[in-house]
Amino acid sequence: MAGLIVALVVVVFLLVLAARTVRIVPQARAGIVERLGRYQRTLSPGLTVLMPFVDRLKPLIDLREQVVSFPPQPVITEDNLVVQIDTVLYFTVNDARSVTYEVANPLQAIEQITVTTLRNVIGSLTLEEALTSRDHINAQLRGVLDDATGKWGIRINRVEIKSIDPPGSIQEAMEKQMRAERDRRAAILNAEGIKQSQILTAEGQKQAAVLTAEGAKQAAILRSEGEAKAIATVFQAIHDGKPDRQLLSYQYLQMLPQLAQGDANKVFVIPSEFADAFGGISKAFAAGRAGENAGSPTQ
Repeated sequence: MAGLIVALVVVVFLLVLAARTVRIVPQARAGIVERLGRYQRTLSPGLTVLMPFVDRLKPLIDLREQVVSFPPQPVITEDNLVVQIDTVLYFTVNDARSVTYEVANPLQAIEQITVTTLRNVIGSLTLEEALTSRDHINAQLRGVLDDATGKWGIRINRVEIKSIDPPGSIQEAMEKQMRAERDRRAAILNAEGIKQSQILTAEGQKQAAVLTAEGAKQAAILRSEGEAKAIATVFQAIHDGKPDRQLLSYQYLQMLPQLAQGDANKVFVIPSEFADAFGGISKAFAAGRAGENAGSPTQ
């Protein structure tokens, strides 16, 4: 019975000794080994062997990129407005020894440096500049934090401002200003549209009037050319027929009713040549009647 107890004790001792001697470090982790309370070495991923009861392995350190979101911090701008700023930090541990021995609480230290740096940066900007200069603020924060955390074995990869929340009254005033600006732009665009519409309408009317005038001009030219050709044709036909005075007088008499149709045609001027022709026509009619009377039998 005593031998069995001794055997069990030996087995348990060997298991504890093996557990304290053989350690496995996962990928993307690092381990700090202290020997008799002093830093001895940094363990890389893989299987390692420690001296039992002499070496002590501290908690493993994560070497992957980590994300920390800090709660909103009240910050006063240059124009004395209190804004709430929410930040997000991306960092990586690149020196396990420094992050273990150079700073007691890395996350708390980073948060406090972020808050103080943020207040310094935002304190030199107005609210409008802070709202429109996030890239500039992020770059300044990253530069200051990277310099401060370099000796801690931490590299700051990115600093992002999630939100900048001004007071409620300022938000309402900004919304009213934006609404008024949108209304002003809408009114300007509407006025520009009406202006362009009127300009295009006037241009269309101008072009239509020009085309109408051009059409009337061309029509008048063609009509006058046609009338000229007709007159020339009639004149040429009359000239070729060699009319005498009696025929011309007779044609003039036929045109008198058409000339008298107008309201303004009240007085007619008869040339002397037509008067002589009318006399000849009268004589011809008189001679014709005398012949008829002479040839008729007496009753």
